[in-house]
Amino acid sequence: MNNWKTYIKDYQHYLKLERGLSQNTIENYTFDIEKLVLFLSENSISESPLTISEETVQQFIYKIASEVNARSQSRIISGLKSFFSYLVFEDYRTDTPMELIEVPKTGRKLPDTLSVQEIDALIQAIDLSTLEGERNRAILETLYSCGLRVSELVNLKISDLFFEEGFLKITGKGNKQRFVPIGSITEKYISIYKNQIRNQIKVQKGHEDTLFLNRRGKQLTRAMIFTIIKDLASKINLNKIISPHTFRHSFATHLLENGADLRSIQLMLGHESITTTEVYMHLDRKFLKEVLQNYHPRK
Repeated sequence: MNNWKTYIKDYQHYLKLERGLSQNTIENYTFDIEKLVLFLSENSISESPLTISEETVQQFIYKIASEVNARSQSRIISGLKSFFSYLVFEDYRTDTPMELIEVPKTGRKLPDTLSVQEIDALIQAIDLSTLEGERNRAILETLYSCGLRVSELVNLKISDLFFEEGFLKITGKGNKQRFVPIGSITEKYISIYKNQIRNQIKVQKGHEDTLFLNRRGKQLTRAMIFTIIKDLASKINLNKIISPHTFRHSFATHLLENGADLRSIQLMLGHESITTTEVYMHLDRKFLKEVLQNYHPRK
């Protein structure tokens, strides 16, 4: 199976250097290939990335189809297609064993959103008598008011704060930078945290410019942000499965419902394509009816 390791390593270098993908994305792509390698090992099939046939891949797809839902299945197939296309691109293979393998049809899953009242309730549930409380309030306000990805939030630097101009400088996927407007309320909470709480923490070497720190003076992990949000959700008995991404979805949805145009939202979210932003068009019919009544000449 070492043969696979070499090609996977090459592929990872390609994704990083040529495609400019983030470490998280590269790990997700690799995880899908490793599932296939595990399947070969468990079934004593000794095929390399260069010799594996369509039949073998099909057997693997049948197996995962019984274990995961259509959405996860699609993601794994798409990951494998990318890997074998890379092998063809680099002339390691002349064909791809994924040619005739179809991706199962999945309905586009609409992201969960929170109402403004639910977001307020989550923020009000934060215990502000602790040092972490002020930090967590600033974190939730930033996630919701600026629509950041969780990786963008944990990597946010003090030198990225341009409060006088009213913007944050965000480094997104593929190291692409964008400026996101920041409102005065969020600015206020970040300033309280930065000036009154953060300066009480002994900052570890290398984290001097990191905005949000854990109690040991290091950058917060993505997992920690998930935990903070999960704990607050259970505190207010919120009957929804939420994550940091839910705040990003809510940011986009609330902007759209209040009349912002898709192109502006796309720029703020840092979406490469407008079709990604269109996921947020899952508005209720009542809202669409109001749009028609307000804007159509034949209403």
